[in-house]
Amino acid sequence: MKRQQRIRRKGIVRKFFSYYRPHKGLFALDLACSFAIALCNLCYPFVTRNVIDTYVPERLLEPMLIWLGVLAAIFVAKALLTYVVQYWGHLLGVKIQSDMRTEFFRHAERLPFSYFDETKTGTVMSRLVNDLFEVSELAHHGPEDTFTSFVTIVGAVVLMCLIDVPLAMIVFAFVPLMLTFALLSRKKMSAAFAESRREMAEINADVESSVSGIRVTKAYAAEATEERKFEKSNARYRTARGKAYRSMGVFYGGMGLFNDLLYLVVLLAGGLFFFYGRIDVGEFAAFILYVTMLLNPIRTLVNIFEQIQDGTTGFVRFREVMEIPEEDDPTDPVPVGTLRGEIKFENVSFSYKNPDRQDTDVIRHFSLEIPKGKTVALVGPSGGGKTTLCHLIPRFYEIDEGRITIDGIDVRDMRRADLRRNVGIVSQDVFLFGGTIRENIAYGSPDADEAAILRAARAAGADEFVSELPDGYETEAGERGVKLSGGQKQRIAIARAFLKDPPVLILDEATSALDNVTERRIQKSLDELCAGRTTIVVAHRLTTVRDADEIVVITQEGVRERGTHDELIARGGVYAELNAVRFD
Repeated sequence: MKRQQRIRRKGIVRKFFSYYRPHKGLFALDLACSFAIALCNLCYPFVTRNVIDTYVPERLLEPMLIWLGVLAAIFVAKALLTYVVQYWGHLLGVKIQSDMRTEFFRHAERLPFSYFDETKTGTVMSRLVNDLFEVSELAHHGPEDTFTSFVTIVGAVVLMCLIDVPLAMIVFAFVPLMLTFALLSRKKMSAAFAESRREMAEINADVESSVSGIRVTKAYAAEATEERKFEKSNARYRTARGKAYRSMGVFYGGMGLFNDLLYLVVLLAGGLFFFYGRIDVGEFAAFILYVTMLLNPIRTLVNIFEQIQDGTTGFVRFREVMEIPEEDDPTDPVPVGTLRGEIKFENVSFSYKNPDRQDTDVIRHFSLEIPKGKTVALVGPSGGGKTTLCHLIPRFYEIDEGRITIDGIDVRDMRRADLRRNVGIVSQDVFLFGGTIRENIAYGSPDADEAAILRAARAAGADEFVSELPDGYETEAGERGVKLSGGQKQRIAIARAFLKDPPVLILDEATSALDNVTERRIQKSLDELCAGRTTIVVAHRLTTVRDADEIVVITQEGVRERGTHDELIARGGVYAELNAVRFD
């Protein structure tokens, strides 16, 4: 187990540093400047020793002024190098963060539906924004500060040994103790910060949910309920963060104590060495400066330890998402252009995979044939799997057994992009992106010209209300289309489908959220959209499916009845009962 953990840690480290590869020139510049800064710092004790031991006692003014001038030039060079490190070094971190964010977003766009079924939007946002910001800070400060500290420590150790080896050994005896303490504190501290990061993601998810549902909250005067929910998650975060800071307090306190004791030992041992004539006053002063120089990088490492913990935790959480398999395509996909639209379900079974590994059966041994250009309606009580069947056609989920074909081709043998280009979906819950109405109509058809967009809008009955808006098609739809009514949003969704012009169309409760008057207006647009296409309609309002070529009644036991409206009414079965309930 420990060996596997070591291998995993090495793999994470290698993966982290792989993001420096595209920016290796900038990374090399950052490290070179950091190395030069460390060398500049080592010059001050050396010059101080010569001034105290030689130039001042022997009244050598000219050499002293020359060396002090050199030291001033070194300080100026150090300032310029610091500017490069602060500016270009941080820019390096931003570039790496940008690369990771792009990779994360592209990967998230290709994750299966099941991931988003199980993951809160706020959690995804936390990983994309908060975690990667911490990774950016680590990408800049981690290697740079570690490298600078290492060079400074090595340089200070060498120069201290040149002054007096036994005195240096007394100082070095404290280093293993400090390292041991740091390593023992690290594990607990790392676990505490990981827990606080998880709780922060939960807070983000709760806030995103509350803000998205603010209208419902206000409608039900449930502000107090949301506040209590938030306070619970906020309290968990406070507790987790408190544990993290407690472990960090132990770490900082212990390291501070070691630093102070080291100063005490240096003053005692160095004073005795000076008293007995082993070192002179200049060497004593230089030695104290080198000890200070030795402690400064240790303090730097201590100060960035929280950042290292946060950045490492953030990178691990980033990699957890990146290691989730994307939707796959066949190795040798069947070339698909525009399909005709003949759909077959052949003994299809499907179950949702729950995180607790208890699968929920939804569809069992389902078979259905939908001829090209025909309209088939799926009706029945909730929970029968009607919407799930629609999601299986474009491979939003993978079936457990059986197969689904379009024009005799198994959908699993097609590239997902080719398959989904041939399928249009208009659902009850219309999602409009932030942007203009024109951009929302053209979504998925970026190459569409103005004339095609206008034709689609007119066909969907959207042009009438859009033309009356002050900014017309340049009107901002607002987040999730909040600036538009339900009927207006639905017309834009229909226009989007008209513009896509797919051979297969899925209408999933497309009008169930609308009032009867608006539904009748939109139904005409939907009828025009369905003409000549293979259409699957999921509906609870049976008035919308009366004219379907075939109606399939689906319950939790599977297909119970199928036929035209008149045939099913005459049969007096489940459909007739549903129809009677609708009009009772």
